[in-house]
Amino acid sequence: MVVLAQRPGYYGRFGGRFVAETLVPALDELSAAFEQIVRGESFQQEWRSLLASYVGRPTPLGQAHHLAREVDPNGAFLSHLWLKREDLCHTGAHKINNALGQVLLARAMGKSRVIAETGAGQHGVATATACALFGLPCEVYMGAEDVARQAPNVGRMHLLGAKVVPVESGSRTLKDAMNEALRDWVTNVRTTYYCIGSAAGPHPYPEIVATLQSVIGEEARAQCLARGGLPDAAIACVGGGSNAIGLFRAFVQDEGVALFGVEAAGEGVATGKHAATLGAGRVGVLHGSKSYLLCDADGQIQEAHSISAGLDYPGVGPEHAWLKETGRALYLSATDDEALQAVRRVTRTEGILPALETAHAFARIEDVARGLAEDLGRPVSILVGVSGRGDKDLATLLRRLS
Repeated sequence: MVVLAQRPGYYGRFGGRFVAETLVPALDELSAAFEQIVRGESFQQEWRSLLASYVGRPTPLGQAHHLAREVDPNGAFLSHLWLKREDLCHTGAHKINNALGQVLLARAMGKSRVIAETGAGQHGVATATACALFGLPCEVYMGAEDVARQAPNVGRMHLLGAKVVPVESGSRTLKDAMNEALRDWVTNVRTTYYCIGSAAGPHPYPEIVATLQSVIGEEARAQCLARGGLPDAAIACVGGGSNAIGLFRAFVQDEGVALFGVEAAGEGVATGKHAATLGAGRVGVLHGSKSYLLCDADGQIQEAHSISAGLDYPGVGPEHAWLKETGRALYLSATDDEALQAVRRVTRTEGILPALETAHAFARIEDVARGLAEDLGRPVSILVGVSGRGDKDLATLLRRLS
């Protein structure tokens, strides 16, 4: 269990609540509801029942034998490669864990409308799915650039009955979608629930999202122990950071399990066209939270770039900033080209088409395994969080890999 600092809503010096006064009562209401409802026995029973009967949890933990041998033909540094298959969740990604929980919370709070932001579209699809299940109207803000490159998920949201609102401002990606969703919430705060998809934003959102996504790591840890022991390392891609923190939390107290997050290096960190916030960012405030950001010396937010819409965000959740600062987790990055090649390799060796987001984690398996094996003096076991499937990225993949 992650231990917070003494101040509620902070992870070390990161986190907090930097918002307009009009949102403070709503966030206070949400904080109280989170503690009283989400942590309550009745909510947990209903949510976990739906995770089993509707989402399809627990998701499998399987070995990627062929990919492991492709990476290390002689078994010199990689003994086992485990995959936690969130791509097999209903809707195709981990996002449904959090969306289902938050929409249940919205219903319990008596909210009559749900809004969300989305980048790759998976959180939008998950929120629209949960709203359809419970009969709540849903509006999803999505950057116009992402609407164009994630057309399958836009279509799915429409079919689910959600209204998709393209955002034309700024870089027309996830950051701008979140800006518009926050503006909407300020205007309609009494009737509207804002379902944030990343472990970011003002307190209590990072804690809500991390708590609801922690089911990933809880399952993975138990599954690993049932198969003989904990892995030497856990790896996950990091944009805002929900799937990674969901995996990491269960292992934070296990000193023998190294934690690695992989950000988007885009066209290369040196080019400036990247989304490697933890690797190349500064501490600042974005979307109501203090964390690492891509910003200039004056604190002005810089545009992020990644081939994967879900990682194309100039910030990161505050808990990841804390894990970086304490040294408990290490954060690497992978370029667009490396992610594309990882998709090809995983698909052809394991018959699994991973999302471009997930591919960033796969791209660093060899480096992580080699480094750990050298430190430990033996081949190591690696656990990879497979955050989602790549159907949504097919147009990009066919164009770039043809």
